[in-house]
Amino acid sequence: MNKSVSGCIVTYNNIRTIGNAIGTLLDNTPSDFRLFAVDNGSTDGTVEFIREHFPGVTLIESKKNIGFGAGHNSIIDKLDSDYHAIINPDIILRDDVISKMVDYMEKNRDIGMLSPEIRFPDGRPQILGKKFPLPQYLIASRLRGKKPGRLLSEYAMLDCDLTEPMPIQNATGCFMFIRTELFRQIGGFDERYFMYFEDVDLTKKVNRVSKVIYYPGATVYHEWGRESKKNMKLKLVQLQSMIKFYSKWGIKDK
Repeated sequence: MNKSVSGCIVTYNNIRTIGNAIGTLLDNTPSDFRLFAVDNGSTDGTVEFIREHFPGVTLIESKKNIGFGAGHNSIIDKLDSDYHAIINPDIILRDDVISKMVDYMEKNRDIGMLSPEIRFPDGRPQILGKKFPLPQYLIASRLRGKKPGRLLSEYAMLDCDLTEPMPIQNATGCFMFIRTELFRQIGGFDERYFMYFEDVDLTKKVNRVSKVIYYPGATVYHEWGRESKKNMKLKLVQLQSMIKFYSKWGIKDK
């Protein structure tokens, strides 16, 4: 890999997972990779932990919780890389996925952003939406059982060959890999979303000027907790973001 790559993790009280996230990322990434950690006012010792254990990480303290998208946007002006990774604080890497994605995008210049294969730490695939989030898909996702039904299967494109790269309309925000200049060009995330829907909004913006591709040649592991299903406050935040998204883009893909 001869291209420069940066990455950013936005944290908020992630002391439980942040060590694995940063540790496995740095252990499996070329030494010239530059990682930013933007802390949104954690009170659980996250900042102190990063400062003590990962002094090479560029740590930025926002002092308050400004949200997921705004946190990632706060470092755009500091980026001088060719590619940039948007990373959740509960992601685990087991190999050098960064180099794999760089190599693929270097061979495919028409691609603006990649979404890797996402699995649980135990290896099970995560059933994540890849199509435009129609209301019926979101309801099916919320009501999911042990096995995905017809709508959720359609939303996650389970009827497609997921061993092959393919265009998608919805890239999950837990790990996104984008050309840095494109990220800057489209203005990063829409900060009207405090949390939720900012990832599909970004996907929509990238697809308007380039291509977003699901790339199973790179796999990351995600300790997905689905917190919005358990926490009423987060459910309301998700609902507010959904309303903002449909107000901006409509309820059907155009």
